[in-house]
Amino acid sequence: MFSKVLASFGQGGAKVDAQLIDHSVRPGGPLRGQVMLVGGQVDQEVQGLGVTLLARVEQADARGDVSLVDMPFQNINLASNAVVRAGQTLTVPFEVHLPWETPITTVLGKHLTGMAIGLQTALDLGGSMADPQDIDAVAIEPLPAQHRILDAFARLGFQFRAGALEKNKITGLDQQLPFYQEIRFAPSPAFAQAFLEVAVTFLAGSSGMQVVLDVQKKVRVGKGSGLGPQARPFMGAFPVDYARVGATNWEQQIEGWLREVARPRAIFD
Repeated sequence: MFSKVLASFGQGGAKVDAQLIDHSVRPGGPLRGQVMLVGGQVDQEVQGLGVTLLARVEQADARGDVSLVDMPFQNINLASNAVVRAGQTLTVPFEVHLPWETPITTVLGKHLTGMAIGLQTALDLGGSMADPQDIDAVAIEPLPAQHRILDAFARLGFQFRAGALEKNKITGLDQQLPFYQEIRFAPSPAFAQAFLEVAVTFLAGSSGMQVVLDVQKKVRVGKGSGLGPQARPFMGAFPVDYARVGATNWEQQIEGWLREVARPRAIFD
């Protein structure tokens, strides 16, 4: 369907529509498509035509209240200072290179609850823009190494709970985007008494990635919180070399790290 340009241009305005060629892509790879631009009943000047990748991100304000915002993280300018003639149809191909840290939205075609990545098409006709709500969803599958880590969690009995993007930086790690993804799991039966939740974050690059595990560990007493169920965060990271991902028993490595975290460390743990 075409998105109508909001402003009225005499006898009719141009229409624009983005069509994705790649219906499933991976981080670090290309997202290809084309923009169909159809002229209206009068000639019009195209001051700008482009596509932008948007991510729906959790953002906290100064008071700690969290809201969802659509944050651009990659954009491509396709045309400027051109003229679309009345009734003319133009096809403009595009290719967007996805950052390596682009969040995952699907696994084996199944959507991850809580994730939203979209491609927005922007058409500027003398200051009037196409509907900013016209966003095409993009399905982003995990890299093979990411899929292997997620599979290890499934084999260990962890159940996927939800995905989320947080506008923040992880201290001490090389992070390119202003937000990061958390893939949150309910603990397996073996860790249900120790953990409330385990979240996985991938900080991927061209040859390897950092896997960040953020564990919400149950504690009997929280400092200054009195008695009752409490949780304490524990975070750790380990590197993954894409070339050697098949040489490691990831179930064993992940389980070993989690058992170390689950081990009582103090009287109140």
